[in-house]
Amino acid sequence: MAPDVQLEKEQRMGFFQTILVALVFLPLLMVASHNFLQNFTAAVPRHWCYIPVGDNATTEVTGDLLKIYVPMDGNQEPDRCLRFSTPQWQLLAPNGTSTNATEPCLDGWAYDRSVFNSTIITEWNLVCGQRALKDFAQSMYMVGVLLGAPVLGGLADRLGRRALLLWSLLQMGVMGTSAAFAPNLAAYCAFRFFSGMSTAGFILNGTTLEWIPSQFRAMVSTILACSLTLGQLLLAGLAYAIRDWRQLQLASSVPFFLFFLYSWWIPESAHWLIINHRPEKALRNLQRVAQINGEKLKMKQEEESSGPSRRSALDLFRTAPMRGVTCCLMLAWFSNSFSFFHLALDLQRFEGISIFLVQLIFGAVDVPFRMVVAVVANRLGRRLTQAACLVLGGLFILASVPVPQDMEVLLITLTVLGKGLFSSSASCSYLYTTELYPTVIR
Repeated sequence: MAPDVQLEKEQRMGFFQTILVALVFLPLLMVASHNFLQNFTAAVPRHWCYIPVGDNATTEVTGDLLKIYVPMDGNQEPDRCLRFSTPQWQLLAPNGTSTNATEPCLDGWAYDRSVFNSTIITEWNLVCGQRALKDFAQSMYMVGVLLGAPVLGGLADRLGRRALLLWSLLQMGVMGTSAAFAPNLAAYCAFRFFSGMSTAGFILNGTTLEWIPSQFRAMVSTILACSLTLGQLLLAGLAYAIRDWRQLQLASSVPFFLFFLYSWWIPESAHWLIINHRPEKALRNLQRVAQINGEKLKMKQEEESSGPSRRSALDLFRTAPMRGVTCCLMLAWFSNSFSFFHLALDLQRFEGISIFLVQLIFGAVDVPFRMVVAVVANRLGRRLTQAACLVLGGLFILASVPVPQDMEVLLITLTVLGKGLFSSSASCSYLYTTELYPTVIR
């Protein structure tokens, strides 16, 4: 018989659990900043063809003279991607007309810097024919999140939650800081990719809730979800104060070095240690937690489980009930993420409203939605709450489709309600993920 150690848990939140939630809460604030950072670091300002004055490449044509070189659109704004092949001097006359002979911006672009001093768009001219590269940069971050989940999640099962938590925080700090000094777009995308991987690693290992009593997990999950929401508010403030993309990237990344240092205090999961046949270490961690909580540790000896301690992603599909749970959760997560990030990463479509205000509204609305769903999920059940949030969120977004762009108040109201419901649905998905899977494969 091999000894196993179990803690007869006091069914309350102790001082240790409170500190643990606070320590995880702070990095999640900055994780939200990285998720939505490109709303500001990759914001597209007004731009038009750069027209040098004579042979002086450092001086550009501005003001009323610009219409001689650049055609105007229906709003009397300079065209973003074309210029006249030859100067149209006749446009200086009151009723002057121009020819239709145009060409691409051969000398680059000029940018309106009244909102942002610089972004990756102005740095590397990601406009017109290169416009898709902006979305590619955000996609690389999301690919990192996608790959980071199985890679770092699998390593956490082998090496422990604490080791991968520390590694993810360090990687986020290093890669995020490196992105602030990226010399070109390729390097920037690479650093953002690895930042995305560390984001997934931290969320998976920082929010496993294995030290939290089961009846408090819904509450703690809601609190941690609210930290992601508050992080959006923090990002709005940071972006408003810091208008240079490199400085904003740096300000969002450096705190992770502090998070890395203080996270050494967090002990390894006792569940993971027991499952991996390290009961002595689990006992020491349990004694430490009991001491911090001012409790007396109670133990009992049990037969060591004969089941396998190593699990893989195949266990999610090994039995019919588990396949059903996994497929339903995958569809729910896909619906949440696809809809939520589509709305949250396209703030510039509300052209008549300050992008900082839109970010503030989008962040603030999630707080009441997430708090309400925590209460509703306990009263009506997870399944009904999850389904209602997804259906109602979809209906609000469908209702916003025919709304014209000039009805901005109605458009942003419908969008905000839809986004709030999708964030509520995500909270339900977090609960389901922690409650429906056994500890050994969670």
